[in-house]
Amino acid sequence: MPHSPQEKKKAISRLRRIRGQAEALERAIETGTECGPLLQQLAALRGAVNGLVYEVLEGHLRETFGQNATGDEPPKQIPDAEIDQTIALIRSYLK
Repeated sequence: MPHSPQEKKKAISRLRRIRGQAEALERAIETGTECGPLLQQLAALRGAVNGLVYEVLEGHLRETFGQNATGDEPPKQIPDAEIDQTIALIRSYLK
């Protein structure tokens, strides 16, 4: 979940673009658009959703395992390089 006002604004902007893509996809289906362009719109929509998933997941990982972690015990400090590597793996999965 995005926590800062800037992160929330960015997530909401992405959601609005996704909504616009979904509405355009609905119109394309209603008008009988050919399968090729329809599949292209679907791929773009999937990419947009995956991008949002990536951003939220990255924030969660950094908050949970990074310097922003909170709790009764001090968080286990995982090097940023390991977090970056995990994020890169997740990003490649979401493509």
